[in-house]
Amino acid sequence: MTIATTPHLNFDGDARAALDFYATAFGAEVQAMTYGAMGAVQDPEWTDRVIWGQVETASGIRVMAFDVWPGQPYDQGSNAFYVYLLGDDAGEITRAWQGLSDGAEIRQPLGPSAWSTLAGQLRDRFGVVWQLDVRAPQPS
Repeated sequence: MTIATTPHLNFDGDARAALDFYATAFGAEVQAMTYGAMGAVQDPEWTDRVIWGQVETASGIRVMAFDVWPGQPYDQGSNAFYVYLLGDDAGEITRAWQGLSDGAEIRQPLGPSAWSTLAGQLRDRFGVVWQLDVRAPQPS
């Protein structure tokens, strides 16, 4: 059996915009369901908020997101987590970086590092911190 770990990002009204952004950044499609479509809320202001959403690429990048339930407290916190993308293909990591960097705060520019031939970190326009690395060659 295989178990996959998927970052699940919580938002307070920005889930659809974030999923659309990540889909564009990674060249993927958004799958999403709204509170209204599920019949999960009475308040019309919540009808279009995302109760379940996901972006997934053929290469294995997967991010889930939703808007917290009505009345549920929301606090993104600061530095609570990173979404970590580790790959073997420098071109794929570079394309993901280029997509995510639109409107981002660059915390570590994408480039060579002590642990990787290509590594970088940014906080995207939705406040999510992403670390991207190319896997270091393993000694034989």
